[in-house]
Amino acid sequence: MGRRDDTDVDGDRRRVMRRQYLSSSLWRIAALLCVLLIGLVSLISALNTRDEADIDTRLGEPAADAEQIRRGAYLARAGNCQSCHTQAGAAPYAGGEGIQTPFGVVYAGNLTPDKKTGLGSWNASHFWRAMHNGRSKDGRWLYPAFPYAQYTRLTRADTDAIFAYLRSLPAVEQPKRDHALRFPYNTQMALALWRALYFKPQHHQAVSGQSAQWNRGLYLVEGLGHCATCHSPRNALGAAISDRPLSGSMMPSEHWYAPSLLSMAEAGVMDWPTTDVVQLLRSGRAPQAHVSGPMASVVFGSTQYLTDDDLTAMAVYLKSLPKTEKTIAPVEAADANQMRRAARLYDKHCAACHGDQGEGKSGVYPALRGNRAVTMHNTANLISVIRQGGFGPVTEKNPRPYGMPPFGHVLSHREIADIITFMRQSWGNQASSVVELDVLRGR
Repeated sequence: MGRRDDTDVDGDRRRVMRRQYLSSSLWRIAALLCVLLIGLVSLISALNTRDEADIDTRLGEPAADAEQIRRGAYLARAGNCQSCHTQAGAAPYAGGEGIQTPFGVVYAGNLTPDKKTGLGSWNASHFWRAMHNGRSKDGRWLYPAFPYAQYTRLTRADTDAIFAYLRSLPAVEQPKRDHALRFPYNTQMALALWRALYFKPQHHQAVSGQSAQWNRGLYLVEGLGHCATCHSPRNALGAAISDRPLSGSMMPSEHWYAPSLLSMAEAGVMDWPTTDVVQLLRSGRAPQAHVSGPMASVVFGSTQYLTDDDLTAMAVYLKSLPKTEKTIAPVEAADANQMRRAARLYDKHCAACHGDQGEGKSGVYPALRGNRAVTMHNTANLISVIRQGGFGPVTEKNPRPYGMPPFGHVLSHREIADIITFMRQSWGNQASSVVELDVLRGR
């Protein structure tokens, strides 16, 4: 009995020691996890506040002079700020416009100097921090639907001028609308993590070996004009894919493809005369192309107002972008029956404007023969234009643009697919067929 009792005591002692060791190990693991969590939070915080200067909370600033306000108005035009910050039929820059994203709706803020709902309680330093760091006056991180990832390149002098212009506008009281984002995208923690991964404040620096004109074009295209916001592909979390800038992307706000600015088969202008690029940005049309869709809005509200020097600088920069042509697989010819059906539809609905041979009418109706908007691999824009109509911007150089009426109420999905296939495989055009399912996806 004595030996059994000793054995039981030894077993109990070992069990107690194991429990103590396990408890001690768990505490060490918990402490280590806490240290790692604190370190991670500190790292995320540091990444989110890098290059962020202290903000002067005083509102007493020198009054802006007329020249600074005039310059700020020009820069706000160049940045197309009014496009997002103005609702149709409402006061300019009063906000409230909903911006569709893959994660929900973000509502643009009120940029008028109203003290309760706008920028009336802000100073130039607050505005600089919002543009450069993506941080609001109250310290909140801003959603990147506001393109501070591009605006971060702007100089302090330019953001001060834009702020001076916005302060000169009539104050409009318009209560802020809460963003309609899904969880967890509606949390500041998720946004802070996103920023730590994908956002880094930048400063515009002239590239040595390039002309002042080229560097001005870089500033306008990559910064103030924020072209990458639409024309760069994005990952599943909505961040621009850094190694594929300006290579084309579907826009989440509407079924529209912002074509690649690097491909001559899409929207590249490397082989165009500089004057033709300027003409397209100024008027919305050039011998080689007409703008429509969201780009028509950009020309209407922004680029038509830029100076010749700035438009030329943008053209010079865009022409210098590297070509990244993709290898195109041989095109399989469409079914003969489909082509015959489509030829009859084209003759009935399209030939009167675009010509029997897709030749169009110069300065009026775009040619379809050799038109890269017709033959590029992504057919979303072509489907949208046929279904909903296509309209160019009203500009000083083209005050009465011809538009294309919608045919979505006249043509079936199969008929739209047939006509598009016919255009993509006629008159020397060589591009893949379109099927009814493609049209259904484009609704």
